[in-house]
Amino acid sequence: MRLSIKEWEQKLKNSKQDDIPGMLQVLSEDERHGAKKIVETYTKRLAQAETEQKRLEVMSNYETECYQQGKNLIAGVDEVGRGPLAGPVVAAAVILPKGYKLIGVNDSKKLSEKKRDVLYDQIVRDAISFSVFLVQPEKIDDINIYQASKFAMTEAVSSLDVKPDQLLIDAMEVPLAIDQLKIIKGDEKSISIAAASIVAKVTRDRYMMKLDEQYPEYGFKSNMGYGTKEHLEALRKFGPTSIHRKSFSPVGELIQITGSD
Repeated sequence: MRLSIKEWEQKLKNSKQDDIPGMLQVLSEDERHGAKKIVETYTKRLAQAETEQKRLEVMSNYETECYQQGKNLIAGVDEVGRGPLAGPVVAAAVILPKGYKLIGVNDSKKLSEKKRDVLYDQIVRDAISFSVFLVQPEKIDDINIYQASKFAMTEAVSSLDVKPDQLLIDAMEVPLAIDQLKIIKGDEKSISIAAASIVAKVTRDRYMMKLDEQYPEYGFKSNMGYGTKEHLEALRKFGPTSIHRKSFSPVGELIQITGSD
């Protein structure tokens, strides 16, 4: 007795990935329209899954090379929030398990908020160790945004509860006695850096949403401190706050005009 279409759907849903191709081979001989639709859908899914696995393999090349050199604890390091007019710059350091390949991990800028949140929860749950560090606007104004970003990265690495023996860093080097590799656009090329970018981005976004409750006029919940039209209009109307970066234009100019501080 052959299975109904609904039974086939349930069977495929409950099957292991490796078993699905063989089942689709059997189902491809079924002349029913519903069977053909299932084969078409699952064949497309398998192709997408294979493409994703290949992408993750490529994103793991730097990590694989480090393991081959005898490294065991590789920390990806990244920061977010260099450009905003308000709020902190946030860095994250993440040590992933060897061979870790979480579906969907990518540069945080390429992911939706919902996808970042899901991946964040999985990453912090699976990581051998992770750490975040925030540098506030006052410090940014004092030492400049480049040095603040470097400081945030350095402190994030130093705050890990497991000391890494290799750092993979997005376009930066930090003053620590740990082997490190500076990778341009590292959040697109290294799974460890991509994971760090997600942790840093979600941490900063949630922080800015809390600031939105304190300063609702500036729209931080949607602009995350960046200089959107709405944010600039609020700055002109209400003036800068203590969480604005006074060394950034046009914040500094508005302080001179309005006398805000």
